[in-house]
Amino acid sequence: MKLGTAELAPTLHRLRRAQGQLEAAVRMLEEGRSCTDVVTQLSAVSKALDRAGFTLISSSLEQCLVSPDGALDKNDLEKLFLSLA
Repeated sequence: MKLGTAELAPTLHRLRRAQGQLEAAVRMLEEGRSCTDVVTQLSAVSKALDRAGFTLISSSLEQCLVSPDGALDKNDLEKLFLSLA
């Protein structure tokens, strides 16, 4: 199964957001910001990555429902969801 550009757009957006947040966390450490500020930023990175994973899985799920002969079966999708839990 291959996802198109339209299906990947939300995932790419969230990954770019996470990338910016991670760069900010690195910069905060280099600047000597407080642990609270850095951990808060890292939490935002983690949530952005989780959401990127969920958007990708939901796109895959939609593809599988539209095309029952898709590459991912029910067990594969369950494993993907659990890997983000």
